[in-house]
Amino acid sequence: MAIEIEHKFLLSSDDWRKYVSHSVKYRQGYLSSQATSSIRIRISNDEAWLNIKSATVGTHRHEYEYPIPMADASEILKNLCRKPLIEKTRHFVTENNHLWEIDEFEGDNQGLIVAEIELDTIGQSFSKPLWLGREVTDDLRYYNNNLASHPYSEWHND
Repeated sequence: MAIEIEHKFLLSSDDWRKYVSHSVKYRQGYLSSQATSSIRIRISNDEAWLNIKSATVGTHRHEYEYPIPMADASEILKNLCRKPLIEKTRHFVTENNHLWEIDEFEGDNQGLIVAEIELDTIGQSFSKPLWLGREVTDDLRYYNNNLASHPYSEWHND
């Protein structure tokens, strides 16, 4: 069984930008979102995946990911996924021997930037870089699935 263990944070500054090793653009859409799980399609460069995640809030949840043909993924995003699609650039930063994935959202979620760290075990310790802001792991609004239904551009007073 695949388990994803991650923490999500807002950022307190743009200092992370000088440590970016590389960046990748993503487009993704959701086919289904239920109380128990979500099913999405994701495209990056010349690769595409079907991803199934449990709808658990917190630091760990079940996740399954399978490669699919690019033509199928493009067609599914266009015809079957709810809109708006999630569009973002993921920046990769290594700090204190940990890989941080920093998602800079575009489209209806433009202006939102979220940093994530994936860990090997529940409760694993890690150092927080100075550019890291408050943790939002337990705040549903920051989950991509929710951003597809309630884009950042529609939020008020945050």
